[in-house]
Amino acid sequence: MQENLNNTPIGQEEEEGIDIMALVKSLWDGRKTVIICTIAFMLLGLVAALTMKREYSVSTVMVPQLNSKSSSSSLSSLASLAGFDLSSMSSSAELSPLIYPQIVSSVPFRLEMMHTPLHYSKCDTMISMIDYSEAGYEKPSIFGVVKKYTLGLPGVIMKAIRGEQPEVVLEDDGNDAEGAAKPLVVTVKENEMLENFGAIMSLAVDKKEGYITLSVKGCEPIQTAELAMKAQQKLQDEVTRFRIEKSESELEYIQARYDEVKLENDRYQEQLATLKDRSKNVATTRASIELERVQAKYNVASSIYNEMAKQLEQAKMQVKKDTPVFTVIQPVTVPMKSANSRAKTLIVWTFFGVILGCGIVLGKNYWPKLKEQFGKN
Repeated sequence: MQENLNNTPIGQEEEEGIDIMALVKSLWDGRKTVIICTIAFMLLGLVAALTMKREYSVSTVMVPQLNSKSSSSSLSSLASLAGFDLSSMSSSAELSPLIYPQIVSSVPFRLEMMHTPLHYSKCDTMISMIDYSEAGYEKPSIFGVVKKYTLGLPGVIMKAIRGEQPEVVLEDDGNDAEGAAKPLVVTVKENEMLENFGAIMSLAVDKKEGYITLSVKGCEPIQTAELAMKAQQKLQDEVTRFRIEKSESELEYIQARYDEVKLENDRYQEQLATLKDRSKNVATTRASIELERVQAKYNVASSIYNEMAKQLEQAKMQVKKDTPVFTVIQPVTVPMKSANSRAKTLIVWTFFGVILGCGIVLGKNYWPKLKEQFGKN
C-alpha cells in the first residue's frame, strides 16, 4: 500500500512533466527542417535589410515658461479688501501644454510642414516633402511593396473599385465677403501624406516634469534636422499667436484710438497757436472768447491724448508679458546614425526562422499525441 502511494505521484510527474531530453532529441532529428527554415528566413531578412529605407530620428526637448498666477492672485485678494476687483483686469489666458499635441496634429500645421522647403541630397535645390514624393525620388522598398499587396491587399482592391478620387475645387462666385473664413481644401496627394504624417512627427507632454518632447523622423539626416527645427519654430509661433491674440487685438484698438486722438490734439494745438498769433496785438472780447473755447477743447484733447498714450504703453507691455518663452533643453542635432539597423533586421528575421523551424519540428512530433489526448477527452 505504501509502495503504491509513493509510486503514484512519481508516475504522474513523469506523465505530466516535460521531457527535455526528448525535446532536444526531436529537434536534433529534425535539424534539417530547422536549418532550411533558418536559411530561408535569413535570405528574406538579408533582402529586407538591403532594400529597406534608411530612417533617421531627431528629438528636441523644450520647457514652456508659463506665467505665474500666484502674485496676481495675492494682489487680487488684497485689492478685494479695499473694494477693488482686479480679476477682470487680467487679459492673459494660459494655453495648457496639454493642447500642444493637438496643434502639432492639426491639418494646417501638417500641411505647412509638408510644404516647407528642405534640403535633400538627391536635389540641387530645396524642395518640399510632398514635391519630393511626387517627383519620384522616394522609391518604395521591397518589403513595403510586399506588405502593400499582402496585408494591405483589401485596401488596394477597394481603392481600385472606387477609382481615382476627384480633386475638390472651391469655386469663388464673388459673393463671399472679403476676409471671410473659408473651408480648408486638401488635395488627394496631401490627404495620403496626412494619413501617414503621424508616424513622421509627434509631440509628447510630460505632465509631471513639465517638459515637452518633439520627435521627427525622416529619410535623410539634414532633411530630418531641418524639419524638426521648422516644426519647433512653427509650434512656438502657433502658441504665441494663441496666447497674445487677445492682447494684440486690444493693442490694435488702442493704437487706432491713439492715432485719432493724436490728430485731434494736433489740430486743436494748431488752432490755438494761430489764434494766439492773430490776437497778439488785438484785444477784443470775441477774440478772447474764441481763444478760451479753443483752449478748453485743446485741454480736453491733450488730457485724452496723454491717457491714451499711457494705455498704449500698457497694451504693448501686456503683449510682451503674454508672449510665451520656450527654454530649449535639448536642441535639434543632425543624427549621425539611422534609427533602423540592417543588422538588427537580419537578426530578427533569422531568429524568426529558427523559432518557426523548431515549431514545425515539435509540432510534427507532438501533434499526434495532442490529437490522441483531445480525442480521449
